Amino acid sequence: MSAPEAPKEKPCLPETYKVPAVWTFNEQGGNFGAMNRPTAGARFEEELRKGDHPYQLYSLGTPNGQKVTILLEELYDLKKTEYDAWFVNIMELKQFGSGFTEVNPNGKIPCMLDHSESPPLRLFESGSILLYIAEKEGHFIPKDARGRAECMNWLMWQMGAAPFLGGGFGHFFHYAPVKIEYAIDRYSMEVKRQLDVLDKHLSDKDFVCGADFTIADMAIFPWMKAIPNFYTGPPRGDDFLQFHSYLNVKKWIERIEARPAVQRGMRVNAFGPTAVKERHSAADFDATPP
Repeated sequence: MSAPEAPKEKPCLPETYKVPAVWTFNEQGGNFGAMNRPTAGARFEEELRKGDHPYQLYSLGTPNGQKVTILLEELYDLKKTEYDAWFVNIMELKQFGSGFTEVNPNGKIPCMLDHSESPPLRLFESGSILLYIAEKEGHFIPKDARGRAECMNWLMWQMGAAPFLGGGFGHFFHYAPVKIEYAIDRYSMEVKRQLDVLDKHLSDKDFVCGADFTIADMAIFPWMKAIPNFYTGPPRGDDFLQFHSYLNVKKWIERIEARPAVQRGMRVNAFGPTAVKERHSAADFDATPP
C-alpha cells in the first residue's frame, strides 16, 4: 500500500511569506498596529478619574461604547438616572493605563464602576454592562421568562457576531494596511448573512424582541450603523454590501434613530463637531448642539 501524498503547499500572501513553526511578534502596521500586542496588562501608570455619580463609565464612541450610552440616556429619560462618561482615547493607548486595566484586564472599552456598591463593582464587556444595568434598574429587559430568554438570545447573537463585522469585515475592508481578496470576500459574505438573519427576523416586528425596545436592540443597532458610519471607503461599506437593500433593517434603524435618547447616546464620547466628548450631566448636551 502506497503512502498518502503529502499535502500540497498553499500559496501565501505575500508570496515570500512562509508559515513558521513557532509564531513570533512583529509590528503589524495600519491604524491599530501600535495597539495590538500578544500580552495583556498595564503598560503605564495612570489612575482613572471619578465624577459625582454612582455610574462611572470609561469609554469611546465606537459601537461597543455607544451601546452603553444609549441605555444610560434612555434611563435618564425614564427616571433621570445620571452618570459620568469619561473619554478614553484608544489611539493614544489610554486603555492600557493601570487604572483602566484594573477595571478591565482585557484592556478594551467600555468598562465601568458602580460606586453604589461597596467596594465599587467593576464591569467590563459591553453585553455584561447592558445586562447588569438593565437588571439593576428594572427596565429594557423583559421580566417574563420567555421574553427574557429571547432578549438574551439576540444579545448573545450580537456579542458573537460583532467580531465578524468589526474585526473581520471592518478590519480587512477598511483598516488593514493591505487589501486581501480572500479575507474581504470571507467576511463580506458573513456580514451579509447576518444582515439577512436580522432582516428576516424583523419582517413582522418593530423591535428585535417584538413591540418593546430592549437591550438587544441597543446592542445590535450601533454595529449596524457602523457599516455606513465607520467603513467609509472608498468604496463605501454600505454600498459594497448593498446595505440599504435590507428594508426591514432599514426601517428598524429609522425607528431607533427617532428616539431622542438614542440620538444623545450616539454623541457621548464620540468624534466630530456634535460630539459630547465627556458627559457628566444632561446639561452637557446644551453646550454642544446637535
